[in-house]
Amino acid sequence: MSAATLVVGLGVTGRAVVAALRSRGHDVVATEDEPTAEHRDFAAVHGIELHERPDAATLRELTTAAASIVPSPGIPDAHGVFDAARRSGTPIRSELDLAGEWDSRPILAVTGTNGKTTVTELATRMLTASGIDAVAAGNTETPLVTAIDDPMTDVFVVEASSFRLGHTQRFTPKVATWLNFGPDHLDVHASLDRYEEAKASIWRDQGPDDVAVVNLDDPTVMRHRPTVPRVVEVGEAGEYHATANELRIGDEVLVPRAALWRDLPHDCFDVLAAAATVLPAGATLAGVREAIAVFEGLPHRVQLVGESGGVRWYDDSKATTPHAVSAAVSGFETVVLIAGGKNKGIDLRPLAETIDRIRAVIAIGDAATEVEAVFAAHRPVVTADSMTEAVDAAAAAAVSGDAVVLSPGCTSFDWYRSYGERGDDFARLVRALVGEGR
Repeated sequence: MSAATLVVGLGVTGRAVVAALRSRGHDVVATEDEPTAEHRDFAAVHGIELHERPDAATLRELTTAAASIVPSPGIPDAHGVFDAARRSGTPIRSELDLAGEWDSRPILAVTGTNGKTTVTELATRMLTASGIDAVAAGNTETPLVTAIDDPMTDVFVVEASSFRLGHTQRFTPKVATWLNFGPDHLDVHASLDRYEEAKASIWRDQGPDDVAVVNLDDPTVMRHRPTVPRVVEVGEAGEYHATANELRIGDEVLVPRAALWRDLPHDCFDVLAAAATVLPAGATLAGVREAIAVFEGLPHRVQLVGESGGVRWYDDSKATTPHAVSAAVSGFETVVLIAGGKNKGIDLRPLAETIDRIRAVIAIGDAATEVEAVFAAHRPVVTADSMTEAVDAAAAAAVSGDAVVLSPGCTSFDWYRSYGERGDDFARLVRALVGEGR
């Protein structure tokens, strides 16, 4: 009997990897550090051996016996399985490696600290509107190893998180787009350098017939500008750029900015990046424009949820880094900022980068003290012990012309199970207080 593949973690992707391996006749052994009845039932259905909360000795035995190891995205670099793998010499592979072995259809990949999901979704819609059967996969509801089971798909648009890229041995997307870079996920990556290396690897294995889409205005992205693939530039001085009134590709108008669902700076960049990703892959200008015309943005990303007395309320719960908060706040003249939550081990001082636009701050969650420390010497800060208190405090602080923005800069896992649940609670409270957004 051949050696089994060791799958570490039975989250969404881990379960998809197990199912994909088993459907192809592979033996599988799995570990789970936080086992539930659901994990046990899954293991039983798929006929795999499940090791719950394995200690160091068990991990060493499992890695030594395994043919390869597939860690689930989000397994921290400090997890004992990586040291055990180094000691045993057992190769580590990722979901992207497996999909690349099993399927040769083209991949368009998108990475970045912020904006990945929006660009991935918009790119997928642009391809579909161009008559190309495309599906979004990877760091979405559909892992790539599941998406490749559909023989009708022409192109996969992969949201390539650092968690997936960091343990991938070979990844050759037809088009690879790196949107931006800011400190993030230091609760998973061993260092900021390791996080940066994971992002940069999106271009590592591309060939001369492939395309790399670069953000000219991000110094970290440009430090890794590749030399082998053809480079397409997005940014102020790039082929894909925004003017005061238009989004342009060279001298050609892509769309007027007034045609966008929302005209914040990062919205313009996301649209341009999506277009730069799909046009080299066969999308048409007509399809790109059609997708832009009907796109309404994604939930919890600077989403208007209420308006009253000249004050607009926005749910930006998806913003879990200071980098994302700055992108949101920079689109408004004056902001009452609701920030905080569970910090991912990153420095929150960059929250103050757009302090000239922030008039008051409501600090929430486990990181409330850290948020207060960033702003206390410069702006009024109120600490709230619940989202209800935060909404009430923001209402008291806001005046006509302000935007109240829930843009936490931290994860939701102190008060909520997800950023979506946090945003939904905020929106519910706002609507109860001031009514629906228009």
